[in-house]
Amino acid sequence: MFDKLRSASERLDEIDAALSTQEIATDPTRSTALMRERAELEEPVTAWRRWDALGTELQEARVMADEEADAEMRAMAREEIGRLEAERADVEARLRELMIPRDPRDNRDIVLEIRAGTGGEEAALWAGDLLRAYQRFADKNGFRVEEISLSPASQGGIKEVVVAVRGPSAFARFKHESGTHRVQRIPATESQGRIHTSACTVAVLAEAEEVDVEINPADLRIDTYRASGAGGQHVNRTDSAVRITHEPTGVVVQCQDERSQHKNRSRAMQLLRNQLYEQQIQAQADAQSAERKAQVGSGDRSERIRTYNFPQNRVTDHRIGLTLHALDQVMDGGFEPLFDGLAQEERARRLASLQEDAAS
Repeated sequence: MFDKLRSASERLDEIDAALSTQEIATDPTRSTALMRERAELEEPVTAWRRWDALGTELQEARVMADEEADAEMRAMAREEIGRLEAERADVEARLRELMIPRDPRDNRDIVLEIRAGTGGEEAALWAGDLLRAYQRFADKNGFRVEEISLSPASQGGIKEVVVAVRGPSAFARFKHESGTHRVQRIPATESQGRIHTSACTVAVLAEAEEVDVEINPADLRIDTYRASGAGGQHVNRTDSAVRITHEPTGVVVQCQDERSQHKNRSRAMQLLRNQLYEQQIQAQADAQSAERKAQVGSGDRSERIRTYNFPQNRVTDHRIGLTLHALDQVMDGGFEPLFDGLAQEERARRLASLQEDAAS
């Protein structure tokens, strides 16, 4: 482990040197890739450097405790040894946790898709409420949300929405949200005060880069059509919306913008790349699950993952058995206890898998 950390420390220095050069500074693709790699290395390397420095301090304190002539100074050195040993043990434990292999997609931007499920108009209203809660979380944590497509419902809800979420470790924070989100509450239109249950589904896709997925242009069917929704006369007289079909897999993506067909085509290609990348990742996960049970996330979006009960101000994540009586805070963007609990469980599973591999 420590050999890997020493190499990682050297690599971090190489990245810092490269990022300071004009050649890299003027190349957005290479600089972005290096910044992502740096973000992955920074925390473990900082911890390792602290662990190494503590080792030097500990050695000096031991020499003082053994060789110092003054009794008071020897006593102080022994106290220092105890403090340094405790801190070094804590740092080492943290290092072992940081060295658990991470999901390689964790630092990617994401595409977040929310679709109304069972429950009619109430499900569409719930989809809109959940989107706003995610947007509040994003605003509080420095993520940028960009709308890609929106299909509104008749009473102010959302049938379907696709947004991009950009920022450091966006996928790491949102990846456990894929699945069915069930809500229990009294709709505004309910005259007898009865609680209704409805649901929406969420999908989280890591944004793929061109190097991740090779797409043959000959495999694509590209159609243009008139965009729907707001936009006035411009929308009605131009075929600005784009639909792309990847014929080998049958994947269909579409994007509409009020003005730019070129922009829609570019975004639709990114959506297609994300979908195909997700298929590759899922195929790998399915293959791994046949060999061992300890894997991160099933990818099954049809299962109920969380229930939001408004009358009881309660939210329950069924995967980790976590219940919070703070639904109002969650809907105001306070997803941290849920996200942190899910991330902790992921680390535990990865550590168990690592130990299993080491034992076999």
